[in-house]
Amino acid sequence: MSTSNLSRVWFKVTDLQVASGRGCRVTTVEGDQYLDFAAGIAVNSTGHSHPAVVEAIARQAERFVHAQVNVFTHDLLEPLAARLAEIAPGPIDTFFFANSGAEITEAAIKLAKQATGRPNTIVFSGSFHGRTHLAMAMTTSKTVYRAGHAPLPGGVFVAPFPDPLVADRDAEVSRALRGLDHLLLSQTSPAETAAMILEPVLGEGGYVPAPPAFIEGVAERCRRHGILFIADEVQSGFGRTGKMFAVEHADVEPDIICMAKGIASGFPFAALGTRRELDDRWPTGSHGGTYGGNPIGCAAAIATLDVLTAPGFLDHVRERGRQLTDGLRKLQGGHPDLRQVRGPGLMVATGFADAARVPALVEHCLREGRLILMTAGTYGRDIRWMPPLVVTADEIDEALAAFAAALDATG
Repeated sequence: MSTSNLSRVWFKVTDLQVASGRGCRVTTVEGDQYLDFAAGIAVNSTGHSHPAVVEAIARQAERFVHAQVNVFTHDLLEPLAARLAEIAPGPIDTFFFANSGAEITEAAIKLAKQATGRPNTIVFSGSFHGRTHLAMAMTTSKTVYRAGHAPLPGGVFVAPFPDPLVADRDAEVSRALRGLDHLLLSQTSPAETAAMILEPVLGEGGYVPAPPAFIEGVAERCRRHGILFIADEVQSGFGRTGKMFAVEHADVEPDIICMAKGIASGFPFAALGTRRELDDRWPTGSHGGTYGGNPIGCAAAIATLDVLTAPGFLDHVRERGRQLTDGLRKLQGGHPDLRQVRGPGLMVATGFADAARVPALVEHCLREGRLILMTAGTYGRDIRWMPPLVVTADEIDEALAAFAAALDATG
């Protein structure tokens, strides 16, 4: 009988008992080191315990741990909002703060409904938008995220997302956009659709980049019908794809952008960005949260942005991403079961024909290579590579060597 007082609801990637982390490595209580290419599920953007982030958190903790935003205005709220306005795509200049991605995706839908007076939301197949009830209703990547929690909120409609395995990309984009048009004609009319929310790169759906033409087609339909376009950048934002936000790979400007994960290097923090004129349609007091805008979180976010916006940093992310994908594609040549290597920057997936092989590969990397990886995708065929953005060339090579050994051992 277990003596643990912890819930068993968490799915566990490893059973490692960790004592500390620094950069891309974690150290267990036994003193063993592992190369962490899970990065807190793409959260530890600057690695574990980056000195600048640690210093900012410690300095802020001496002044205020919690200065509740309804009661006080502390002196990091506006500076963080100003920094985000500088890097946000398009005319986004106004920000609401919360603690997690699910909170922010729900806030985005609440804002869209208030701003448009419309009830419905369109999501895309393979999506993941969170685990709260509305966010679950918007999540279509795996049934495990929804099973047993019905009934879920209504007013959510699912449109096709381009299949990355279809060779004719243009034809597949056209097919998916025709499916979206059909949805607007058959299930939720434009006049009753408040928003379309899209991950520019599917996260839990398998690290599948949306083709720029698809993103542009979605955004064009939103503009045409007065529907708000929401970019869910919870997992893809803050340099993960080699640009500050993944939507920048396409020629679009979202009306609302959802930010979390990499924004504060692991401190629970999230932000919704929008235009001032949309925020002005959000009635005062109609949304909020006890911990939103926490001063320690603001300090961690500002310190993280200092690292991510330093000269040459995104160049480094792109270079390490090329090194990783080039190395994986070389391995692909000798392993036909490795069907696809995809993804920009350091948001990379390896897709396999045989889903049964994927857990064995991840386990071999952990046990023999001391490399931590995670799976993704509706069919369980994908391994995702999401190291901290500060990963070095030597650490990429180390990870590739561990993966090569796993491919040979499990083939």
